[in-house]
Amino acid sequence: MTSEFAEFHDELRSVAGDLLAKDRRVQWSTLVDAGWVGLEVPEQSGGAGASFAEVAVVCAEIGRAASATGYLGGAVLAVGALNTLQPSDTRDRLLTDIASGAVRVAVALDPFDFVPDAEGADRILMVTDRGVGVTDVPAVPRPVVDETRSLAAVPPDAQLTDLLPFAGDAGAAVQRLHDRAAVAIACDSLGLSEAMLDATVGYAKVRHQFGRAIGSFQAVKHACADMLVSIAVSRQLVGAAVQAVAEDRPDAGSAASMAKAHACAAAVDIAGKAMQLHGGIGYTWESGIHVYLKRATLNRSLFGSPAVHRKRLAQRYL
Repeated sequence: MTSEFAEFHDELRSVAGDLLAKDRRVQWSTLVDAGWVGLEVPEQSGGAGASFAEVAVVCAEIGRAASATGYLGGAVLAVGALNTLQPSDTRDRLLTDIASGAVRVAVALDPFDFVPDAEGADRILMVTDRGVGVTDVPAVPRPVVDETRSLAAVPPDAQLTDLLPFAGDAGAAVQRLHDRAAVAIACDSLGLSEAMLDATVGYAKVRHQFGRAIGSFQAVKHACADMLVSIAVSRQLVGAAVQAVAEDRPDAGSAASMAKAHACAAAVDIAGKAMQLHGGIGYTWESGIHVYLKRATLNRSLFGSPAVHRKRLAQRYL
């Protein structure tokens, strides 16, 4: 999302959009073959040696397509957690295996009741203030209203095969992982918001009432304009947060909270408005808008609600 790599990000966005448009449920092997899983894996471990900025592009496109991929837990969180650790044989082997697709890893941030993409994972990384523990205890699936996401519970007392120490301050490392997760979800919400605006504008152009396209009615135009303004704010906040996290800047926490609070709350409003502006068809199963609304609703709760992140931001003034 930086101007230096804008052309590369545009190309990555286009390729990702084409791939995700083929099927809402994308196989893990497809993500591995595309090279997305290993984007942040160091080159010596078989990855691309890219940054969080490139991962963010993929996250936004996954949100735009409302795809069920397992990318959040198996790549964004897993590789991010491993990159915060001190070099070791276990860490390096896991990075290599993730990039090659040999293993699928999930990450349990506190609490362990709703761990993204933990069901069926070969290893689960349990983040603690002492380091990152590795376990192969099976996770228990949790029912969730969003059918494009997979959440599972991991026993907090699961037996660990390894406990890997952080490379730096443990508290700062854990907070960085939470910030990464929050920004990744904000990217997802931005993508689905853009998809809902595009779908609504497209529908308003072809749906006619009283002999006119409904897009010509002032109320519809104003509603779409409000959606566009909200997305523009989300885009700026998410872009700033991605850059701050990618560069590990001191203000990454504040930037992440601003992006998460606004983008995820806005996505719920935009998806709801899209459903309303589609009229009766918007409330049917066939329209598909319900998929985006449920995903946006879950995104709003994952890794801190807007209220939690606003409270965090308010602490700066105490």
